[in-house]
Amino acid sequence: MSWVFLFLGVVAEALSHVALKATDGFSRPGPLVLVVLGHLSAFLFLAYAMKGLPVGVVHALWAGLAIVVVTMLSAWLYKQHLDTATWIGMALIMVGVMLVNFSQGHSH
Repeated sequence: MSWVFLFLGVVAEALSHVALKATDGFSRPGPLVLVVLGHLSAFLFLAYAMKGLPVGVVHALWAGLAIVVVTMLSAWLYKQHLDTATWIGMALIMVGVMLVNFSQGHSH
């Protein structure tokens, strides 16, 4: 179940960060509510994920996957251009996430 909570934390965090742009400098209350609720729920989900997974694994996966998801959502919603360096960077992040996840230093 910890993996489900981690996934939900990543989704909540990513949606929250994407909604942050839509707040227009905190001048639009609708997206601002999404930002606050997204961050609060992300931390709640991460706290539950850490009950069954090591802190380092949770944090590394949360941060890495959130970067990739935010970048992809921003490209789709805000038509932000992803150049070759961005794609390479995201691939390296995913490799790093996999290495942390499969490392022998963490017990699952």
